[in-house]
Parts: sequence; structure tokens; C-alpha cells
Amino acid sequence: MSGRIPSLAVLLLLAACDQPSSAPKTKPAGSQTAAPAPGQSDAAGPGATPVTPGAPVVAPAVVEAPVIDSEHIAVPDSLVAAGIPPIPKGIAEAVGAYSEARSAAVLDWHPRERSLLVSTRFADTPQVHEVRGPGAARRQRTFFRDRVGAATYPPAGDGGFFVFSKDLGGNEFAQNWRLDAGDPKPTLLTDGASKNSLGPWSNAGERFAYTSTRRTRKDTDLYVVDPRDPSSDRLVAEVEGGGWHPLDWSPDDQQLLVSNYVSVNESYLWRFDLKSNERTLLTEKTATPVSWSGGAFTADGGAVISASDGAGEFKQLMRIELADGKITPLTAAISWDIEDFAISRDRKHLAAVANEGGTSRLHVYELPGGRERPMKAAMPAGVIGGLSWHPDGRELAFTLSSARSPADAYVLDVQRGSIERWTESEVGGLDPNTFSEPEIVAWKSFDEREIPGLYYKPPARFTGPRPVVVVIHGGPEGQSEAGFIGRNNYYLNELGVALIYPNVRGSTGYGKSYVRLDNGELREDSVKDISALLDWIGSRPELDAQRVMIMGGSYGGYMTLAASVQFADRIRCAVDIVGISSFVTFLEHTEAYRQDLRRVEYGDEREPKMREHLQKISPLTQADKIKKPLFVIQGRNDPRVPVSEAEQMVATLQKRGTPVWYLEGKDEGHGFSKKRNQDYQMYATILFMQTYLLDGLAAPMSRP
Repeated sequence: MSGRIPSLAVLLLLAACDQPSSAPKTKPAGSQTAAPAPGQSDAAGPGATPVTPGAPVVAPAVVEAPVIDSEHIAVPDSLVAAGIPPIPKGIAEAVGAYSEARSAAVLDWHPRERSLLVSTRFADTPQVHEVRGPGAARRQRTFFRDRVGAATYPPAGDGGFFVFSKDLGGNEFAQNWRLDAGDPKPTLLTDGASKNSLGPWSNAGERFAYTSTRRTRKDTDLYVVDPRDPSSDRLVAEVEGGGWHPLDWSPDDQQLLVSNYVSVNESYLWRFDLKSNERTLLTEKTATPVSWSGGAFTADGGAVISASDGAGEFKQLMRIELADGKITPLTAAISWDIEDFAISRDRKHLAAVANEGGTSRLHVYELPGGRERPMKAAMPAGVIGGLSWHPDGRELAFTLSSARSPADAYVLDVQRGSIERWTESEVGGLDPNTFSEPEIVAWKSFDEREIPGLYYKPPARFTGPRPVVVVIHGGPEGQSEAGFIGRNNYYLNELGVALIYPNVRGSTGYGKSYVRLDNGELREDSVKDISALLDWIGSRPELDAQRVMIMGGSYGGYMTLAASVQFADRIRCAVDIVGISSFVTFLEHTEAYRQDLRRVEYGDEREPKMREHLQKISPLTQADKIKKPLFVIQGRNDPRVPVSEAEQMVATLQKRGTPVWYLEGKDEGHGFSKKRNQDYQMYATILFMQTYLLDGLAAPMSRP
């Protein structure tokens, strides 16, 4: 039984090697693998692909890019390019193996067998695969043009089918499907038009709960269905708002535990009675908003467990008694956010992940007493997510990635305390030991507050002050963590460019007060943190403050545009990926189910005073100050940051004569997820860097 914390991403730790080549490696606040969450955040990149075990599997073939002549690469039919010069074929040849790494993310256990469903990519998009043991070959189960976001077996039964979630072209209007063993044709379980989540199974394994926007396109109402009989689908509760999500069923399957997300700082837990249709608020509204993330019933059904920041700066696990509302802390000794947790189906064990400044620590507790079980095996350092208990309650599967390893599936045997690695992802034949590991750094901003970040240094063979790419995460409720940066290793190892991933104010992982520091009229204070970072770069003799490029996705794209406006004299160029150019037009045109959720973070553009403020700070309003070259990347089907945000910025800069490149994915949404599109994006980004960041820089020393 899962107590997973909802997130906007279905696959928590999809390796950056499968993400858009220039997208930052980030994890949204409260990330979780369970179900697609109410899309509250603007973190870049809808996700990517996991990977394959190092068993008798065919090695990934390097697919040559199509060419327009013997010297240049053709633009794929799936992309629209404007202002981008012909890309030399040599760039694709040089990138080579850096674009061939893969990853593997845990989806779910088979209900009877010792077998996992994982998400990985063999061709262009991540699909569902089955792995029958440590190091076993992966058997592909789904075959679609678009990626499959999540998949789950019913916890009871023989594993004769599983349910999965998939959208079209990155539009995030996911539909739920049933796939029967031996039948390649799936059965549609939802209406085919609305946005649907994939929620928890009942304890009997006969039904699962989920949300759908089909009634209003805006409200995430609660539904229940037996996937064996799609006609059993029924609406169990109408709600108001786009932040509702079912978390767990009571042990008697008569009640649902439901989360209502308002903002990163404010959310509530509700109990819905499926017989009486009554709903009960379990966490009262307080003067200072409190965040409740994830949740699960205890074995006796008399309490629920959730993660909350109500008792301090960081989220800790809490037990809420249903009879009297008494709240008892369970993990008060951990002074970091509990960002992910899952309770076994027999409700005897609880696994929790603490985010310790961008790296993960796994804890396992016995229930109901709460005694922590010791870890006998050394846990690899990295970023952990995707917790999934086997129905027998003994084994815990999870996804782990690190600076030198893409995301892979691991299994912890709780009784023995041993850990097995089930998949071993390829990195295109490269030596992962050569990949740079990040140094945690900090710099003081305008108000003397220390701003943390991750600093990746290029190899020592690159001499002299090195150019810098500052990679800003999305969200803003997100955090750059010390996971695998995939394709970005090329910039380090082959171009000699240093990478810095700042966690500006507003980032998660550093306490609830830090998250609030960019709200409303404080929005531009986070941009000032980038100014302080540029000062810090100037103080480092190994870095070249005259060669700095800013790059970011989604909200990080806004930050990139804002930096282009405010620091035009301090940067060489910038890459904006699915970024917000105007807060007013963004809020007016983002999908209906997201509008109110985003207004809490940015401000309500319908209020005249706030509208004036949002207009004032929007990069589009100040586009005349953008003097340095800009590369804009956008998905046509993006429901979060509409394509119009990119189009209006590009058109404005074209009129002003500012150098601007534009790349649009016809079959993409909030970031590129298809490999062919990712590849071209990377080639174009390298050409952009060579033209504007590295122009005139001496060639690096050749490899020994």
C-alpha cells in the first residue's frame, strides 16, 4: 500500500540522459512515482526514459542523423526550425555516445512473481518493460509513438493485465488503458478527451481510484473503476479545483484518503466515504498555511500517516488519529524534508526518503511501533525515488541515479538488509568514472542570504579560465539534485565548459521559509540570486566571467529570459526552454485546471494591481533590453506554458534585430521527450554555444 507523495511527474527519477539535452536535472517538489499528480508546477521536461539491464540485450545502436547534404544535418520532420544555421554533420558525430545513454525507472511489482515493470527506452520513446530478476533482459510490453507515463498491476490476482497511462504528443491529457497479457491491443478506460490521473488500487485489487477533468475541464473530480469492466466507471465526488488526488483506500475499502493541493506551501487531507458520500476534512486550515504531502491509512484504519511541515521548517512524517485529530510526529529526528514515502501492502513497513541537500537517504521503519530497521548494505549515494513494495511486504524496489550512473532499478530485502541492482544502464560505451561529480557550493545574495548550488568542473586537461553554463531548474517549486546529468556531460568532457545548477530562493529542499521567498511581489528576488552567482563566478580564477551562458526550462526559462533582460552586459547568450515570457498571458492561457494553482504562486492577473506588477516584471515587456543572442525551444502541444509564450518572444526579438534561434517540436509538450527531437535540440545547442559562447576560444588539449 503506497503512501506516495503526489508530483507532476509520473516517473520520478528518469535519467537526464533521456531528457531534453539542455534541460536541467531537477526533481519537482514532493516528487513521487505513484500517479500523475495535479500538474501544479512548471518544472521543465515531462519526463524521459529509463533503461535496460546489462544482460543479453542488444547494445544501443547509434542512429545517424539525416543529412541535407554531405556536410550538414537535416531538420527532422517533427521539428520546425527558424534562424538556426545548417548544423555540421561533424557535431552529431562528435556527440556520438553522449546521446545514447539510457535509464530505468521502477513502475510496479508483479502481484505474485518476483518481477518488475520498469520504464525504459529502446527506440524513440520510453515504454513499459518487464524485468524478471536482477540483471535479466527487459521484455517490452508497450509500443507507442508517445511515451507511457505510468503502469501498475492490481495488487491481487494473477498479473494477467496491468493499467497504464499515456498522453498524445506531450499534451498531458493522459488516458488510462488496460493491457491484457498476450493481447497487443489495449482497452481504453477513460473518455479519451479529458486529463486523467492513475490513482491507488483498492485493497481487494478490484478497483482503482483516479481523477478526471471530464466534467468541467478544470476540476479534478474523483472516479472509481473496475478495469476488467470499463462500464463500471463512476463519479464518486465532484470537487472544485485542479489540485485533488486520491492517495489510499481504507483497509475495508469503504473510504478514500484524498489530497487537495493549493500551493507548495498549502495542502489538505480529506476522507471521502464511498457509501454515504460524506467528506471530512482531516487537516484544519491554520493562520500559517501547512503542507500535507502523500498519505496512507494505518493497518487498523484508525489513523493516517502523511508528511507535513506543520511542526517546523521541514516535512516530517506525522500520524493523525481519525477519532480525535491528534497528531504525532514520527520522524522528528530527521532535519530534512521527507519527500517520498511508501507503506507496504500489509502496512507493517514504511520506507521514507529524506532529501539531504540534494542527495537522498533511505529509511525503513516497522509499523505500528516506528522502530527504524538498520541498513546492513551500503546504499549507493545519489537521488532515490519511485518506492514500490512487493505485495509480500519483504522487498522494496526503488529508482536511484547518481552523477556517474543513470537511473536504475534497485531492490532492498528488508529482512536481510541486502540491496540488489536489477538494471544496469548503458552510457553509450563511455566510462562513467570520468563523469564529473558535483561540488556543493553557496554564495551570498543581495540580502546576505546564502544561495546553494551544484558545481560541476570540466576535466583537468582543459586549462585556463573555463566558460560557464548556468542551468536553472523549473518549478519554481523544484530543486536541482545530484543525479545523472546525462547529455550535459558532453559540455563538461568535450567542450570544457563548467556547469552550475543554482537552487535560487523559491526552491524546495531548504525549508518552507526558503520556498516562500519568491512569492508574489518578491518574484524578482530570485533573479537577484543569479546576479550574485555571476559575482561569485567572477571571483573564481578557474572560471571565465566573460563567457557565461544562462539556460533553463519552464520557470527556469522565465529566469533565463529575466537574466537576459537584466544582465545583458554580463552574459554571452542564453537558451530558453519552454519558458514563460509574460506572466499575464501565461496565466490567461495555461490549461484551465492549472490556472488557480499557478495564481497562488505568481499572483492573480485578474487583479489590476497584481496585473500591473506582473506586466512590469515580464521579460516580454522589457524585450528591448535583451541584447545577447537567444535560443528558444518549445513544444507545440505544451499545456503548461503555451507555445504562444515562445512565439511572442521570438517575434518581438526578430523585429528588434536581436539574434534569435527558434526550435519547435510539433509532437512535443513541456520539453522534448522523443529521442530524435532531443538529438537535434542538442546538436543545435552545441552549434549555438560554439557560435556565441566559445567563439574565439582556443581548442582544448587533445585527449592523452
